[in-house]
Amino acid sequence: MKFAKLADYYEKLEATSKRLELVDILSKLFAEAENAEIGKICYLIQGRVAPFYMPVELGMAESMVAQAIAKAYDKTKDEVIKSYRHLGNIGLAAQELAKSHKASANLSVSDVFGGLRKIADLGGEGSVEKKISTLAQILKDLDSVSVKHVVNIPIGTLRLGIGDPTVMDALSLAKTGDKKLRPVIEDAYNKTSDLGYVAEEFFKHGEKGLETVKLIVGKPVRPALAERMPNADEVVKRMGDKFAAEPKFDGFRVQIHLDRSVKAMPLGTAVSELRPGLKLGADSQQVKIFSRNLEDMTHSFPDLAEGVLKEVKAKSVIMEGEAIAYNPQTEEFLPFQETTKRRRKYKIEETAKALPLACFAFDILYLDGKDITSKTEVERRKLLERVVSKNNQVIRIAEHRVISTAKQIHEFFNEAISDGLEGLMIKKLDSPYKAGGRGFHWIKFKRASSGDLTDTVDCVLLGIYTGRGKRTEFGVGGLLVGIYNDKTDEFETISRIGTGLTDEEFRKVNEIGKQLRVEHKPARVKSKIEPSYWVEPEEVLEIYADEITKSPIHTAGWDEKTGTGYALRFPRLVKFREKDKRAEDATTVEELKRLFANQYGKK
Repeated sequence: MKFAKLADYYEKLEATSKRLELVDILSKLFAEAENAEIGKICYLIQGRVAPFYMPVELGMAESMVAQAIAKAYDKTKDEVIKSYRHLGNIGLAAQELAKSHKASANLSVSDVFGGLRKIADLGGEGSVEKKISTLAQILKDLDSVSVKHVVNIPIGTLRLGIGDPTVMDALSLAKTGDKKLRPVIEDAYNKTSDLGYVAEEFFKHGEKGLETVKLIVGKPVRPALAERMPNADEVVKRMGDKFAAEPKFDGFRVQIHLDRSVKAMPLGTAVSELRPGLKLGADSQQVKIFSRNLEDMTHSFPDLAEGVLKEVKAKSVIMEGEAIAYNPQTEEFLPFQETTKRRRKYKIEETAKALPLACFAFDILYLDGKDITSKTEVERRKLLERVVSKNNQVIRIAEHRVISTAKQIHEFFNEAISDGLEGLMIKKLDSPYKAGGRGFHWIKFKRASSGDLTDTVDCVLLGIYTGRGKRTEFGVGGLLVGIYNDKTDEFETISRIGTGLTDEEFRKVNEIGKQLRVEHKPARVKSKIEPSYWVEPEEVLEIYADEITKSPIHTAGWDEKTGTGYALRFPRLVKFREKDKRAEDATTVEELKRLFANQYGKK
C-alpha cells in the first residue's frame, strides 16, 4: 500500500467524531492492506513504530521537526515556525509548504515505517543531524496530505482517538465481515500486549494463527483487573465458602520478566546510549520490569532488577507484584507520594539509595518455560512460594490468608489500613489468571464497606475549562472528567471539577492539557457538554466525592427512559495516577452502578 492511501484514511479518521465510523473506516483500511503491512499500520495509526511497551521513541522535538521541514522544502527554520504559529499545527504548516513541492517518490507504508524506525534507532554523536536529514528525505518523497500526518508522529501529536478495542473490532470486521472474532483477537493481545504482532498473525494465518499466540518472556501480559463489591457480606456471597485475601498496596503495580538463558549484558549498556554515563549494575537483558501501563521501567528500578537476579529462584518467570517504598527496619510502608519519586529518568542510582523499594509479589503467570495462567489461584500461589522466599529482602512475598467470613475480612482490612495500605484484594481460590480481563475472580475491597460513598473513583480527564480571575495565570479553571464504558469502548462524562485543587495541581493540569489537547471531541468520548477544549483521554485522576447522584447533563450510564446519567457530588482530586493506569483501566460504568446501588441500599 502506498502511504498516500494510508494518509487518505488518516483524513477520514480525523474527520469523524463517532466511534462506529472509526471501526468502519479502519476495517476498510485493513481490507485494502497487504498481510505483511497490517502490523505496521496498527502501529502507525497510533503514532508509533513499535508496540507501546517498547521504549522506542523518535526523539525529535518540535524544533528538530521544523528544521527537517525547512530542509525538505528549501525554507528557513524561521519561515516554518512562522507558518506553524499562524496555522496552529505543525502538520498543517508542513502541508502548506509541501503543496508547492513535487514529491520525488511515491513511498509505501513500509518505506515510511522503515524510515521512521531508522530515526528512532539513531543515537550517539551526530544523531541529531542524521534524524533531521532522514525525516527531511521522507518528507521530500511524500505528497502534501501524507506530510501533514507524518510530521506529527515524531512529536507525538498524531491524535486520531483510536483505542485498542476499536482496532480489534475493525480487524475482525475486515477479515470476517463481522465482529465475532474480537474476543479471540483480544485474548491473543492480552497475552502479548502487541497489537501489531497479533494483527499480522491473524491476517496471515486466521483464527488458528491466534490460537498459537503464547506468553513470551519480554512481552508484557496485560494485567488482570479486579471488580468492586459494596460490603464484606456481598463479597462472601460472591466468593463462596473459602477465598484468599491479600493486602492491597498503594504503590506501583509491576510485572517482572526474568530469563536467565539470555546473554548477560550490564543494564548500563542497555540504556547508556539514551543516558550516557548511567551505571545501574543489574542485567537488563535477563530482567525486564513493566509498569501496570505496560511501560518498560527497568531502568528506573535497578534495585528491583538486581533483587530479581539474586533472590528469585527460577530460570525464567513472569510474575506480578506491587513495588512500594518500604522501610524494612520499621516494617513501615511509605505513602504513594513518596513511592512516585522513584519514577524518574535521572539521578536514578542516587534516588534508589535514598528511597529503596520492596516488591511484594502476589501472582505468577509463567515459570521455567510454561504458561501457568490456566492453573488455579491455589496452584499458582504454591509455585510463587517456591520461587520467592519469605526471607527475601527486595523481592518479598505478599501476605496471603485463606478466610471464609465477613468478620475475618473486616479484621484483615483494619490491619491493612492501620499499616497505611489501601485495603484488601480478595481472590477466588479456583480461578485462573485472566489476562486483561475484569471479573469477580478478583475483588478489591477498599473503603466502600459503609452505606456512603467512601471509596474513590478513577476518572479520565476529558476536557479543560480555561481559568478566570486568579486562575487565568494557571490556564485552567476546571476539569471535565469521565469514566470508561467497557461495553462500548467509550468515555462518558461524570463530573466537572472546579475546586479542591492546589495552585500546583492546576499548573500540572495545564501542562497535561498542552500535551494532550485536540482540536475536536475525540470519537470515543460521549458528552452532552462542551469544555473550553478537549484532550485525548489518557490521564487518569483519582477522585473522591460525597456521593453519586443522577444527572441530566452527564452521560455516564445514560438511561434513555429517564434522561439521566450518573454524576459525582462535590468531587475532589485525590491524586494523579502518574500514568500507572491506562485510561481503559479507570472505573467502569458497571462498577459505578454497583457503587450507586450500594449507596442507597439497593441490590
